[in-house]
Amino acid sequence: MESLLPLAEKAADLLKSRSEKIAIGESSVGGLVSAALIAQAGASAFFLGSTVIYTREAGRILRDRSTLKLEGLEPLTPEFAQAMADGFKIQMESGWATSEMGAAGPAGSPYGPKPGTAVVAVSGPVSKARLVETGSADRIENMRLFGKAQLELLIECLDEVGT
Repeated sequence: MESLLPLAEKAADLLKSRSEKIAIGESSVGGLVSAALIAQAGASAFFLGSTVIYTREAGRILRDRSTLKLEGLEPLTPEFAQAMADGFKIQMESGWATSEMGAAGPAGSPYGPKPGTAVVAVSGPVSKARLVETGSADRIENMRLFGKAQLELLIECLDEVGT
């Protein structure tokens, strides 16, 4: 988590300076992004909450399906991650939300992508999603890199809106 703290600090400062709230959705990152954000002083001013949904079963139980527009979308694609972030933003009634899912390794995803593959998305006044491919099956390193990508995309979107 320590390597994510500088990025989390930047995101937290941007959110706090605008009095905006965020909800974080994670899967293969396992809560690292949420932990890095909550570690920031004054986190209660911007952090609404998070989910770590690791299995399909948990997703069916924990997500409000009425907010998700997943029909026809393939899992582990930027479009799927964007739909998850958009739905989570609605569900949590937040100004911003993120979504992440991936195959940290050492095995690939049951959806087909190889280890080291993830998708991250941000939903807010600026919304973006992207594919992340590390080329590695190192589970711990991939978790860090996926979390880094999630925070970097969030900062990119926050910067694009401006202050």
